[in-house]
Amino acid sequence: MERKVYEQMAKLDGLHWWFTARRRILDGLIERVVRPPNNARILELGAGTGHNLAMLERFGSVEASELDPVARELASTRLGREVKEAALPDLSMFPADSYDMIALLDVLEHVPDDKGSLDAILKRLKPGGALLLTVPANPWMWSAHDVAHHHHRRYRKSEIATLARDAGFEIELLSPFNSLLFPPIAAVRAIGKLTGKDDSDDAMPGDLVNKTLDAVFGLERSLIGRVPMPFGVSLVAVLRRPRA
Repeated sequence: MERKVYEQMAKLDGLHWWFTARRRILDGLIERVVRPPNNARILELGAGTGHNLAMLERFGSVEASELDPVARELASTRLGREVKEAALPDLSMFPADSYDMIALLDVLEHVPDDKGSLDAILKRLKPGGALLLTVPANPWMWSAHDVAHHHHRRYRKSEIATLARDAGFEIELLSPFNSLLFPPIAAVRAIGKLTGKDDSDDAMPGDLVNKTLDAVFGLERSLIGRVPMPFGVSLVAVLRRPRA
């Protein structure tokens, strides 16, 4: 994409309800479920323009990768040091057995070889280290949104569980999220299919709507991992490399 597109994204990710509430939810899961050690060594793969990096730095020293050169430059500016180029499943530029936590946040669905990617990630984690993973859920929700974002797939919960176990991970948490807003989002996607809508649905809403959606989605910070979530637009997982 052109630089101006990524620059607009970098402005949007500080304000749009999906980014802001999602960061608060992930922050809570790292604190409660991942529980990284003090001064953890953290790696984010597929960091985009770097909108998660400041949140991750709260928990330790952060390294990152991003494939797109324009997004990588913006992420490097935000991080204050070089964000490396990496195309999953090739993680040869990162040392094995080295990271307390790796974040893979809405990235796996973009990668043709998802199984090989999880295999490579496991090898970069320290024993007992954790992968924080988010992916879009429900293949039946496939829409113009997925096409616009260059997704290869959406996932069933059972598919993530199988991929994780086959790669050698222990599943500490695997839950739907973005559940409270699931009914209206599912309705919008269904209407889009019926009407032949062929563009993404992630434009910035008005201020009142944005604040309302941020507040509703943000309520899940206290729910995920404590209350069973029966459905959601996405899935979140904490996958642990066995200590033995």
